[in-house]
Amino acid sequence: MTEFSSYDPGTPCWVDLMSPDVDASKAFYSAVFGWDAVDQFDPEGNRIYVNFRQNGKEVAGLGGQPPDMGTMPPVWNNYIATEDCEATAAKVTEAGGTVMMPPMQVMEAGSMAIFVDPTGAAFSVWQAGEHFGAQVANDPDTWSWSELMSRDIDTAKAFYSQVFGWAYDEMDMGPSGIYNVVKGGESGLAGLMNMPDEVPGEVPNHWAVYFMVDDIEATLAKIKDAGGQVVNGPFTIPGVGQTAVVHDDKGGNFSVMQAEAS
Repeated sequence: MTEFSSYDPGTPCWVDLMSPDVDASKAFYSAVFGWDAVDQFDPEGNRIYVNFRQNGKEVAGLGGQPPDMGTMPPVWNNYIATEDCEATAAKVTEAGGTVMMPPMQVMEAGSMAIFVDPTGAAFSVWQAGEHFGAQVANDPDTWSWSELMSRDIDTAKAFYSQVFGWAYDEMDMGPSGIYNVVKGGESGLAGLMNMPDEVPGEVPNHWAVYFMVDDIEATLAKIKDAGGQVVNGPFTIPGVGQTAVVHDDKGGNFSVMQAEAS
Protein backbone atom coordinates (compact mmCIF):
# COMPACT_ATOMS: atom_id res chain seq x y z
CA MET A 1 0.00 0.00 0.00
CA THR A 2 1.38 3.39 -1.05
CA GLU A 3 0.51 5.63 1.89
CA PHE A 4 1.05 9.37 2.26
CA SER A 5 1.18 11.58 5.33
CA SER A 6 1.73 14.95 3.60
CA TYR A 7 2.26 16.56 0.19
CA ASP A 8 4.89 19.09 -0.79
CA PRO A 9 3.67 22.44 -2.17
CA GLY A 10 3.00 22.22 -5.89
CA THR A 11 2.09 18.53 -5.74
CA PRO A 12 -1.36 17.25 -6.72
CA CYS A 13 -2.80 15.96 -3.43
CA TRP A 14 -6.53 15.23 -3.72
CA VAL A 15 -9.39 14.64 -6.13
CA ASP A 16 -13.10 14.94 -5.54
CA LEU A 17 -16.27 14.70 -7.57
CA MET A 18 -19.06 17.27 -7.76
CA SER A 19 -22.21 15.36 -8.60
CA PRO A 20 -25.87 16.30 -9.18
CA ASP A 21 -26.87 13.03 -7.46
CA VAL A 22 -24.58 12.24 -4.52
CA ASP A 23 -26.31 8.99 -3.58
CA ALA A 24 -26.10 7.66 -7.14
CA SER A 25 -22.40 8.57 -7.34
CA LYS A 26 -21.73 6.88 -4.00
CA ALA A 27 -23.28 3.69 -5.34
CA PHE A 28 -21.47 3.85 -8.71
CA TYR A 29 -17.93 4.37 -7.42
CA SER A 30 -18.39 1.93 -4.55
CA ALA A 31 -19.46 -0.72 -7.09
CA VAL A 32 -16.57 -0.01 -9.49
CA PHE A 33 -13.66 0.47 -7.07
CA GLY A 34 -14.93 -1.19 -3.89
CA TRP A 35 -14.73 2.05 -1.94
CA ASP A 36 -16.54 2.69 1.32
CA ALA A 37 -18.51 5.95 1.25
CA VAL A 38 -18.53 7.81 4.57
CA ASP A 39 -20.91 10.75 4.93
CA GLN A 40 -19.73 13.92 6.68
CA PHE A 41 -22.32 16.11 8.46
CA ASP A 42 -22.43 19.67 9.74
CA PRO A 43 -23.58 20.44 13.34
CA GLU A 44 -27.19 20.72 12.11
CA GLY A 45 -27.09 17.18 10.71
CA ASN A 46 -26.89 18.13 7.02
CA ARG A 47 -24.64 16.01 4.83
CA ILE A 48 -21.93 18.29 3.48
CA TYR A 49 -19.41 15.87 1.98
CA VAL A 50 -18.57 12.22 1.42
CA ASN A 51 -15.14 10.67 1.93
CA PHE A 52 -14.37 7.61 -0.15
CA ARG A 53 -12.15 5.18 1.75
CA GLN A 54 -10.23 2.06 0.86
CA ASN A 55 -9.34 -0.16 3.82
CA GLY A 56 -10.10 2.75 6.13
CA LYS A 57 -7.83 5.21 4.28
CA GLU A 58 -9.17 8.30 2.48
CA VAL A 59 -8.69 8.09 -1.29
CA ALA A 60 -11.11 10.64 -2.83
CA GLY A 61 -14.08 12.86 -2.04
CA LEU A 62 -17.60 13.58 -3.24
CA GLY A 63 -19.88 16.57 -2.89
CA GLY A 64 -23.09 17.92 -4.37
CA GLN A 65 -23.04 20.30 -7.31
CA PRO A 66 -23.97 23.94 -6.68
CA PRO A 67 -27.45 24.81 -8.03
CA ASP A 68 -25.96 27.14 -10.65
CA MET A 69 -24.36 24.14 -12.41
CA GLY A 70 -27.82 23.08 -13.57
CA THR A 71 -27.87 19.80 -15.45
CA MET A 72 -24.11 19.56 -16.00
CA PRO A 73 -22.63 16.05 -15.60
CA PRO A 74 -20.42 15.30 -12.60
CA VAL A 75 -16.96 16.86 -12.65
CA TRP A 76 -13.77 15.49 -11.06
CA ASN A 77 -11.68 18.25 -9.44
CA ASN A 78 -7.92 18.20 -9.01
CA TYR A 79 -6.33 19.86 -5.96
CA ILE A 80 -2.71 21.03 -5.81
CA ALA A 81 -1.05 21.42 -2.41
CA THR A 82 -0.10 24.89 -1.25
CA GLU A 83 1.25 26.37 1.97
CA ASP A 84 -0.76 29.56 1.50
CA CYS A 85 -3.99 29.83 -0.50
CA GLU A 86 -3.93 33.62 -0.41
CA ALA A 87 -0.39 33.83 -1.78
CA THR A 88 -1.24 31.31 -4.50
CA ALA A 89 -4.32 33.34 -5.48
CA ALA A 90 -2.09 36.37 -5.96
CA LYS A 91 0.31 34.36 -8.13
CA VAL A 92 -2.58 33.01 -10.23
CA THR A 93 -3.78 36.54 -10.95
CA GLU A 94 -0.28 37.78 -11.74
CA ALA A 95 0.24 34.89 -14.16
CA GLY A 96 -2.95 35.63 -16.09
CA GLY A 97 -5.34 33.20 -14.40
CA THR A 98 -8.71 33.88 -12.79
CA VAL A 99 -9.96 33.35 -9.25
CA MET A 100 -13.23 31.42 -9.54
CA MET A 101 -13.70 30.89 -5.79
CA PRO A 102 -11.56 32.93 -3.37
CA PRO A 103 -9.68 31.17 -0.58
CA MET A 104 -12.03 29.83 2.07
CA GLN A 105 -11.66 27.90 5.30
CA VAL A 106 -13.22 24.42 5.30
CA MET A 107 -13.85 24.00 9.02
CA GLU A 108 -10.80 22.32 10.58
CA ALA A 109 -9.94 20.35 7.43
CA GLY A 110 -7.97 23.14 5.74
CA SER A 111 -8.43 25.91 3.19
CA MET A 112 -9.16 25.81 -0.52
CA ALA A 113 -9.61 27.98 -3.57
CA ILE A 114 -10.67 27.37 -7.16
CA PHE A 115 -8.93 28.97 -10.13
CA VAL A 116 -9.05 28.96 -13.92
CA ASP A 117 -5.81 28.99 -15.86
CA PRO A 118 -5.36 31.28 -18.92
CA THR A 119 -6.45 28.46 -21.25
CA GLY A 120 -9.77 28.00 -19.43
CA ALA A 121 -8.99 24.87 -17.39
CA ALA A 122 -10.25 24.90 -13.79
CA PHE A 123 -8.23 23.54 -10.87
CA SER A 124 -8.21 23.83 -7.10
CA VAL A 125 -5.58 24.26 -4.41
CA TRP A 126 -5.56 22.86 -0.90
CA GLN A 127 -3.86 24.25 2.21
CA ALA A 128 -3.77 21.40 4.70
CA GLY A 129 -5.32 21.51 8.13
CA GLU A 130 -6.52 18.26 9.64
CA HIS A 131 -6.95 16.91 6.10
CA PHE A 132 -3.81 16.90 3.92
CA GLY A 133 -5.03 14.92 0.91
CA ALA A 134 -5.22 11.31 -0.24
CA GLN A 135 -3.88 8.91 2.37
CA VAL A 136 -3.40 6.23 -0.29
CA ALA A 137 -2.70 6.78 -4.00
CA ASN A 138 -1.01 5.06 -6.95
CA ASP A 139 -2.38 1.67 -5.85
CA PRO A 140 -5.08 -0.41 -7.55
CA ASP A 141 -8.51 1.24 -7.28
CA THR A 142 -7.06 4.60 -6.18
CA TRP A 143 -6.29 7.90 -7.88
CA SER A 144 -2.94 7.71 -9.64
CA TRP A 145 -2.46 10.64 -12.05
CA SER A 146 -3.69 14.12 -12.96
CA GLU A 147 -3.39 15.42 -16.51
CA LEU A 148 -4.08 18.74 -18.18
CA MET A 149 -5.45 18.57 -21.74
CA SER A 150 -5.13 21.97 -23.40
CA ARG A 151 -5.31 23.49 -26.87
CA ASP A 152 -2.73 26.10 -25.79
CA ILE A 153 -0.10 24.01 -24.07
CA ASP A 154 2.70 26.60 -24.18
CA THR A 155 0.56 29.16 -22.34
CA ALA A 156 -0.47 26.51 -19.81
CA LYS A 157 3.10 25.38 -19.16
CA ALA A 158 4.28 28.94 -18.56
CA PHE A 159 1.35 29.63 -16.22
CA TYR A 160 1.89 26.61 -13.97
CA SER A 161 5.63 27.21 -13.91
CA GLN A 162 5.04 30.77 -12.68
CA VAL A 163 2.46 29.75 -10.07
CA PHE A 164 3.94 26.49 -8.75
CA GLY A 165 7.52 26.53 -10.02
CA TRP A 166 6.92 23.51 -12.24
CA ALA A 167 9.57 22.31 -14.67
CA TYR A 168 8.94 19.66 -17.30
CA ASP A 169 10.44 16.58 -18.88
CA GLU A 170 9.32 16.27 -22.49
CA MET A 171 8.37 12.84 -23.85
CA ASP A 172 7.95 12.31 -27.59
CA MET A 173 4.73 10.32 -28.01
CA GLY A 174 4.98 10.08 -31.80
CA PRO A 175 1.70 10.96 -33.56
CA SER A 176 0.27 12.17 -30.22
CA GLY A 177 2.97 14.83 -29.95
CA ILE A 178 4.96 15.87 -26.89
CA TYR A 179 3.85 14.84 -23.41
CA ASN A 180 5.06 17.14 -20.64
CA VAL A 181 5.72 15.45 -17.30
CA VAL A 182 5.98 17.74 -14.29
CA LYS A 183 9.33 16.99 -12.65
CA GLY A 184 9.24 15.54 -9.15
CA GLY A 185 8.78 12.30 -7.27
CA GLU A 186 9.72 8.94 -8.75
CA SER A 187 7.85 9.30 -12.04
CA GLY A 188 6.63 12.90 -12.17
CA LEU A 189 3.88 14.83 -10.43
CA ALA A 190 1.39 15.34 -13.27
CA GLY A 191 1.16 15.58 -17.04
CA LEU A 192 0.33 18.29 -19.57
CA MET A 193 -0.54 17.50 -23.18
CA ASN A 194 -2.08 18.99 -26.30
CA MET A 195 -5.77 18.24 -26.65
CA PRO A 196 -6.00 15.40 -29.22
CA ASP A 197 -7.42 16.45 -32.58
CA GLU A 198 -10.18 13.85 -32.36
CA VAL A 199 -11.64 15.44 -29.22
CA PRO A 200 -14.79 17.42 -30.16
CA GLY A 201 -14.40 21.19 -30.11
CA GLU A 202 -17.09 21.63 -27.46
CA VAL A 203 -14.93 19.78 -24.93
CA PRO A 204 -13.12 22.52 -22.98
CA ASN A 205 -9.51 22.51 -21.83
CA HIS A 206 -9.56 20.58 -18.57
CA TRP A 207 -7.74 18.61 -15.91
CA ALA A 208 -8.45 14.87 -16.11
CA VAL A 209 -8.08 12.20 -13.42
CA TYR A 210 -6.81 8.63 -13.72
CA PHE A 211 -7.45 5.71 -11.39
CA MET A 212 -5.11 2.72 -11.27
CA VAL A 213 -6.63 -0.75 -11.68
CA ASP A 214 -5.29 -4.30 -11.61
CA ASP A 215 -7.41 -5.58 -14.48
CA ILE A 216 -8.70 -3.00 -16.93
CA GLU A 217 -11.11 -5.35 -18.72
CA ALA A 218 -12.71 -6.41 -15.44
CA THR A 219 -12.98 -2.76 -14.36
CA LEU A 220 -14.62 -1.74 -17.64
CA ALA A 221 -17.15 -4.52 -17.15
CA LYS A 222 -17.95 -3.17 -13.68
CA ILE A 223 -18.32 0.34 -15.09
CA LYS A 224 -20.84 -0.85 -17.67
CA ASP A 225 -22.69 -3.00 -15.14
CA ALA A 226 -23.01 0.07 -12.88
CA GLY A 227 -24.53 2.15 -15.69
CA GLY A 228 -21.39 3.84 -17.03
CA GLN A 229 -19.92 3.66 -20.52
CA VAL A 230 -16.57 3.26 -22.21
CA VAL A 231 -15.82 6.33 -24.35
CA ASN A 232 -12.42 5.39 -25.75
CA GLY A 233 -10.24 2.31 -25.37
CA PRO A 234 -8.78 0.36 -23.91
CA PHE A 235 -5.61 1.30 -25.77
CA THR A 236 -1.93 0.81 -25.02
CA ILE A 237 0.51 3.60 -24.18
CA PRO A 238 4.00 2.15 -24.77
CA GLY A 239 6.06 2.06 -21.60
CA VAL A 240 3.05 2.98 -19.46
CA GLY A 241 0.24 0.46 -19.83
CA GLN A 242 -3.36 0.18 -20.96
CA THR A 243 -5.84 2.98 -20.43
CA ALA A 244 -9.45 3.81 -21.23
CA VAL A 245 -11.58 6.94 -21.02
CA VAL A 246 -14.96 6.32 -19.44
CA HIS A 247 -18.11 8.04 -18.16
CA ASP A 248 -19.85 7.25 -14.90
CA ASP A 249 -23.60 6.66 -14.76
CA LYS A 250 -24.29 10.42 -14.76
CA GLY A 251 -21.83 11.29 -17.55
CA GLY A 252 -18.84 12.25 -15.39
CA ASN A 253 -15.54 11.76 -17.20
CA PHE A 254 -12.49 9.90 -15.83
CA SER A 255 -9.85 7.43 -16.99
CA VAL A 256 -8.64 4.07 -15.73
CA MET A 257 -5.18 2.63 -16.28
CA GLN A 258 -3.57 -0.77 -15.87
CA ALA A 259 0.19 -0.39 -15.52
CA GLU A 260 2.47 -2.23 -17.92
CA ALA A 261 3.86 -5.39 -16.38
CA SER A 262 7.44 -4.90 -15.21
